[in-house]
Amino acid sequence: MTLSGRFVLLLALGVVPIVLFGLDPVTATGVLVLWLLLVFVLGGLDLALAASPRAVTVERMLPARVRLGESVTSELYLTNTGRRRLVGVVRDAWQPSAGAGRNRSRVVIPSGERRLVSLTLTPFRRGERRVEQVTVRSRGPLGLWNRQATLNAPGRIRVLPPFHARKHLPSRITRLKELDGRTSVMVRGPGTEFDSLREYVRGDDVRSIDWRATARRNDVMVRTWRPERDRRVVILLDTGRTSAARVDNEPRLDTAFEASLLLAALTSVAGDRVDFLAFDRRVRGRVQGASGAALLSQMVDSMALIEPELIEMDWAAVPGQVRSITSQHALVVVLTSVDAAGASTGLLSVLPQLTKRHTVVVASVLDPATVLAAAARGGRDEIYRAAAAERALLDVARVSAAIRRLGADVVTASPAQLPPALADRYIALKAAGRL
Repeated sequence: MTLSGRFVLLLALGVVPIVLFGLDPVTATGVLVLWLLLVFVLGGLDLALAASPRAVTVERMLPARVRLGESVTSELYLTNTGRRRLVGVVRDAWQPSAGAGRNRSRVVIPSGERRLVSLTLTPFRRGERRVEQVTVRSRGPLGLWNRQATLNAPGRIRVLPPFHARKHLPSRITRLKELDGRTSVMVRGPGTEFDSLREYVRGDDVRSIDWRATARRNDVMVRTWRPERDRRVVILLDTGRTSAARVDNEPRLDTAFEASLLLAALTSVAGDRVDFLAFDRRVRGRVQGASGAALLSQMVDSMALIEPELIEMDWAAVPGQVRSITSQHALVVVLTSVDAAGASTGLLSVLPQLTKRHTVVVASVLDPATVLAAAARGGRDEIYRAAAAERALLDVARVSAAIRRLGADVVTASPAQLPPALADRYIALKAAGRL
């Protein structure tokens, strides 16, 4: 049971005659007692006439997934199984991060009928957004006392990474098509593999003639080549403490998600196989053996529940994790931080084991505010700030140089530029035949 503001106002009206007519204390006390009795009798009558909120059955309908920043509609179907018409308010108790906004709705449900209550959700955090209960408040005909009940109506929606970097995908696919040419080439070069045999035509390079096939067919046959396909790409995501840092108002981890999704989509189009692993001291997410549309679907599902862990990355276990995915030569992309030499010691210690068998690319976010601060020379404060920024950039350059000496490539860029920069490096490696 709850009391309305109308009931409180009605109680306060009992003081008006006492003040206006200046009643003596004994008479005033009697008037107040009679007024209170009258008000409470009216409240009890109002409560008795209100429809029972427990006679309401709740059915929830909502989609299973939504991308971060997009809106989705949650639907509640309320059925009044009682004998009285229900007039009241329904509150859908979503988590605040679900972005429910105004989650109270006025309803009027006649006996035996059903009404739909729609609520627009715009989540602003990744992960599972949950709701467990719905509160129904039934108002009496006088609006004095209300009957209230909390009903179980569980529901959940998975909020996926937004994948803003997909806007770069068409241009990179175009570059892949230019690399492939969608036609076979006559000259074997770096990054090519055998495609097919065809008959010789005037102008073909005689060095492409396949003499064994020519002998079998009694016609001159030539080999054609195409850019290499079906290579292995392993994306390793560092979910340790450094991934929790915010760069340009975005966690490093979210930038790594964007870069991983763009690279996975591009490699899938190129005909290569992609495996994804999120790791710190244990596996936080893994996607293996998927391809095409299922690859991105499984990756975003896995990423939705991953949060940065405030623990140190176990780099010593990384080579073993990569071996558990593939024993063949692969492109291993490590998304981590290379900000300071001390924090990168673990990474540098295991790189020789990785570069011995694989092509390794280390990708890291570079803070654009640091670059801007290094260029500012306005006053004394800016000069000191610029000196600190230059020191930070020198640390990044030192760690990057050490990584290159150990045989790996390095990609550093701002959060907005890291996904396309990593995709460009993949295309360059594929064109060079280094996959």
